Amino acid sequence: MDLQKTILHERRRGDCYKLLAACFYLPQKRLFAKEKLFKNLTMLLNSVCKDAGVFSAKMEEAISKYSDEELSVEYASLFVGPFELKAPPYGSVYIDRGKRVMSDSTIEVVKMYDQTGLTINDDFKELPDHIAIELEFMYYLIHKELEALERSEQDRGGYYKKTQEEFLNNFLIQWVPPFCEKIKAGTNNEFYRMLASCLLNFVTKSHVMDQTTEPLKENSA
Repeated sequence: MDLQKTILHERRRGDCYKLLAACFYLPQKRLFAKEKLFKNLTMLLNSVCKDAGVFSAKMEEAISKYSDEELSVEYASLFVGPFELKAPPYGSVYIDRGKRVMSDSTIEVVKMYDQTGLTINDDFKELPDHIAIELEFMYYLIHKELEALERSEQDRGGYYKKTQEEFLNNFLIQWVPPFCEKIKAGTNNEFYRMLASCLLNFVTKSHVMDQTTEPLKENSA
């Protein structure tokens, strides 16, 4: 794959991480619709990871069946509490023994943030290994890789590419599959079940670069 195709593929893949991260914050149907989040996500996924695109298209259909209140209640039940979480959105729960938050793997995640020049804002209320934050970190790493490639800084681009692979293999791929299984076991809400399947397919398959980057196509579903 030549450089321009690589850049195009990576830009689309990074945008997928960013849009998927948005799905793991408190749902706002009006904002999702205004930003055309699901249409954009499906178009991007159909270019870089068709197996995930199947489910993002279904997410758009499924979310229309629920009110904001119903979505918020289900979101809290799965990811927030106040009682036992059905699908804790923190990597350390799945990676470290004892199913505890803020344990060894969390410290390693924070180290990787620090190494790439990121610091956690004091006002930030979530834990560093929340699924949305880790997905946004992948977006950041891809953005930095593209920035370097577009400036012909191959060594710097290679550093961010290597860091992506390390973070993906040592963290996301280790805990996203059991996390997604927890979501599907913990809810009958079709939107969150489709989101779990979409995330699982994207995280486990999108790092394998297709040699033919396809043009974006409007989803007709």
